[in-house]
Amino acid sequence: MEVMTDKAQIFDEIVQARRSVRLYESDVPVEEDAVQRSLDRALLSPNSSNLQLWEFYRVKSDDKLKELADYCLGQRAARTAKEMVVVVARKDKWKERAKFVLDESKKDFPATPGKKEQLMLDYYGKVIPTLYMSDPLDVFGIAKKMLAFGAGIFRPTPREVDASDMRVVVHKSAALAAQTFMLSMQAEGYDTCPMEGFDSARVKKMLNLPSAAEINMIISLGKGKPEGIYNKRLRVPKEQVVFEV
Repeated sequence: MEVMTDKAQIFDEIVQARRSVRLYESDVPVEEDAVQRSLDRALLSPNSSNLQLWEFYRVKSDDKLKELADYCLGQRAARTAKEMVVVVARKDKWKERAKFVLDESKKDFPATPGKKEQLMLDYYGKVIPTLYMSDPLDVFGIAKKMLAFGAGIFRPTPREVDASDMRVVVHKSAALAAQTFMLSMQAEGYDTCPMEGFDSARVKKMLNLPSAAEINMIISLGKGKPEGIYNKRLRVPKEQVVFEV
């Protein structure tokens, strides 16, 4: 068996050490820069079409932490957290993010765009609008599904093209960033817990978010207590979930 590199060893230690911790030390503060560095790393996470349809709200003040803990249904992971980060999916911002990516990319285009540049122009100018544009009843999405079904008879074709499909895509990208953040916080010497039990309507109102924004998850953080890990790590045998083809 090949020996792991030093970087792989360090990463393995971080992954092995990360646990969902539900009780934090009350007298151990979180270093300001450690959280900011972790958020900066989260922004480097892979995401669909580099649209970066995410936002991160760092909740720090005592009154807002208490309010947010109430909206997290009083979970211990929320009540004892030194800070919390709300990860928000922003599918509604696809148009402005696509424009940003294209405008920034154009700065590096040659005077006469070549084939590669034209592909990017077509992708962000035509493909992205086709994928993300929708109407209230998503009639356009139904039409795209039918077209995808027809095209798929003759060649490999993306099938996930309606509004609900693109919503899933955006949440997947946000979740990738959330995992990067949690692994980074572990590397910085702190613990985290991703939470899904919360009142999304009240959280959105607290953060003054529009109706189209969606809460992906809320991550509590701090210095975990040993009793904050409730159970031993349990995973389904890899033979049941990992396959070679």
